[in-house]
Amino acid sequence: MDDADPTLHEAGELEALRRFLPLLPAGAVTELGPGDDAAVVRAPDGRFVVTTDTMLEGADFRLGWSSWHDLGWKAVATNLIDVAAMGASPTSLVVALAVASSTRVSALEAFASGLADAVAAMAPDCGVVGGDLGTAPHATVAVTAFGDLGGRAPVLRSGARPADAVWCVGGLGLAATGLRMLFAQAQDEAAVPVASAAERLRAGAGGRAVAAQLAPVTPIAAGALLAELGATAMLDVSDGLALDAARVARASGVRIALERAGVEAAAADALALGASLEAALHGGEDHALLFTLPAGTAPPVELAGHPVHRLGTVEPLAEGEPPGVTLDDGPVEPRGWDPYRASA
Repeated sequence: MDDADPTLHEAGELEALRRFLPLLPAGAVTELGPGDDAAVVRAPDGRFVVTTDTMLEGADFRLGWSSWHDLGWKAVATNLIDVAAMGASPTSLVVALAVASSTRVSALEAFASGLADAVAAMAPDCGVVGGDLGTAPHATVAVTAFGDLGGRAPVLRSGARPADAVWCVGGLGLAATGLRMLFAQAQDEAAVPVASAAERLRAGAGGRAVAAQLAPVTPIAAGALLAELGATAMLDVSDGLALDAARVARASGVRIALERAGVEAAAADALALGASLEAALHGGEDHALLFTLPAGTAPPVELAGHPVHRLGTVEPLAEGEPPGVTLDDGPVEPRGWDPYRASA
């Protein structure tokens, strides 16, 4: 037994929690955090936004590529952006983690540090107020996130109107490019430990793309700012621009007319690494915010430290025409990440 870094089986739940819980951020509206059967969190608006998501080893991440700190960071980045997409400010998270009992306690500490560092970087008023630790043959992370609307109406997918402009804050295609690079290097260096290959990629020219896949920095603070600016529709681009824009089109009963120049500008970093426009349109895991604003309303060129790009226009439908997405007037297939088809 390694006394400094025992496995979870050797340490037991109480010792693991003793080392894990002090690393978690408390949050600005937390009245009672971890330690009882449930947390108590204030809802200043009288309402709260809530969303949940899971990350499964194999389907959503690989421990050969991702560090435990990466996993904690990504759990925050990818869940709080859904809160932001409603125009809300994140207030709290509950996180459940199931891992093999042979996992070292230091892995849990690194995961907690990833949670804390991501919250500090992207949503400093948010707290991790509870959750669960369990055992499973493959690592599983389940997160529920809460947010405060600040007295505003939520920004829905169904609010886009003809003549609105279509924008995004954050880049497109970079995470898919990073994933492609990771798979390519793993195939080229089959005899090399994949963790070493991933670290070399992160240190090289494709480092931003690999980081966008393993530990993304998402424009969480932009959601509430866009709601205040008058965004009419918004969503997190998690499954690819084409598929997510089609969701807005269907919910709003409109056509989302994308312009190639705007999409290429938002995907400039990915294109510079040799990616095609396919990565921007269909790759997924960008976690940018796609939003619409009334004509004549322009956002700043940067929000929450992320660039803002105009992608196109919302157009009315002709009689009998189904909602959909076009690129320079040509139809775009609503295709992107589908966990039931792509997890293999």
